[in-house]
Amino acid sequence: MTLDPRPLTPALEAAEAAGWATVRLDLDGVRSKAELMRRCGAVLDVPEYFGGNWDALADALKDLSWLPAAPGRLVVVTSWRGYAEARPADWETLTEILEEAVDFWRAESEGEGAGPELTVLLAESVPGPAAGAPSRTPRLKRRRG
Repeated sequence: MTLDPRPLTPALEAAEAAGWATVRLDLDGVRSKAELMRRCGAVLDVPEYFGGNWDALADALKDLSWLPAAPGRLVVVTSWRGYAEARPADWETLTEILEEAVDFWRAESEGEGAGPELTVLLAESVPGPAAGAPSRTPRLKRRRG
């Protein structure tokens, strides 16, 4: 996972050219955990049984079986500073969950029968469809309480 606010257009174009699934999670206006969970559920297109809590989000990011097959997945989180400032403890938990998912998929991609990799980039803005809008397809570490 990177917090470096580099321009994302080249990364998005490269991922899409390589056949990776891309997800744009725009946190603009999100100021509560409930809204964060709704936004994550919508953007990740999670199954109906998604529980809308930290453990459910962690499980969803380590499953992704309902998404189309792809050699890799890129999640771009944008407009996150407002949420991080409004909910610092929740932001820390979210980044830990993202780091855990990246680590999980990295290990999966290195094993026998290697699976797709997951990469997460954090940026203030990114061109393209807004979060909450259906996107094509989808790095993070500590556990939450």
